[in-house]
Amino acid sequence: MDVARSVLEIEARAIDALAQRLTPAFVDAVARIRDSMGRVVVSGIGKSGHVARKLAATLASTGTPAFFVHAAEASHGDLGMITPDDLVIMLSNSGETDELVMLAPHVRRQGAALIAMTGNAKSSLAQAADVHLDAAVDAEACPLGLAPTASTTAMQALGDALALALLDARGFSADDFARSHPGGALGRRLLTTVRDVMRSGDAVPRVALDSTLATAVVEMSSKAMGMTAVVDEQGRAAGVFTDGDLRRAIERGTDFRSTAVRDLMSRHPRSIAPDRLAIECVDLLERAPKVMQLLVIDGDEKLVGALHVHDLFRARVL
Repeated sequence: MDVARSVLEIEARAIDALAQRLTPAFVDAVARIRDSMGRVVVSGIGKSGHVARKLAATLASTGTPAFFVHAAEASHGDLGMITPDDLVIMLSNSGETDELVMLAPHVRRQGAALIAMTGNAKSSLAQAADVHLDAAVDAEACPLGLAPTASTTAMQALGDALALALLDARGFSADDFARSHPGGALGRRLLTTVRDVMRSGDAVPRVALDSTLATAVVEMSSKAMGMTAVVDEQGRAAGVFTDGDLRRAIERGTDFRSTAVRDLMSRHPRSIAPDRLAIECVDLLERAPKVMQLLVIDGDEKLVGALHVHDLFRARVL
């Protein structure tokens, strides 16, 4: 426990020190990346390389096109991935990593701008860069003082600060984030429309206004949604007959063969437009806890679909 607390405290102090030590160079780096016409290429070796991969992924998911290039592979052909319009970020705690130091002049020769993130402002890599970001730490958290710990944590935190400052500078929104994460929960919530999850065509229970209750019950049973929409001759939604309406009709001893569904239907069913976000259905359903279904109505008030709360679960919107 003592070792664990010491590690966390050392790394926390390292990050706090970074916040106090930020200089205009950070703003310069953000501006250069924001204004770059190409992509951001991130590179590193060893533990710094792992941090570089994470930085590239974070940049890409927050609106800055980026990818990782291994420094050793770059000198064996992958340098061709870098164009004059690109900007390269190199990560090295010492700033003297051979593969990166050797690669720096070739990057400059390609015409790409270079940002170095190191723990040594006087290092070869820092001196070769257009912009240097200081990620120095007082000590590693490793009890032996050997394993990169506080230094990689500081680099990752500084990389996150860079990516999120860019996010803010670009005006990157939650909708933009969702488009980069269509498979995630946020993507499903912000990109899935009612049209994507609703039942349509013959899967939608519907009967005409002059239908009997018996016809409505058969339609409800066959479509298994616990309700049927009631539509007029133009296909506009006039109401809805639910299993709750059915129970009340049974309790009253209603004649199902002679009573028209229009006499017992609910005339103001809850509905939503097909192009609204599916997550908006949740708010509509929560306003009426006993309601489990929604009709989907287009701009002409015509019935185009229906959905049950289970459809939202199946689409993993909920």
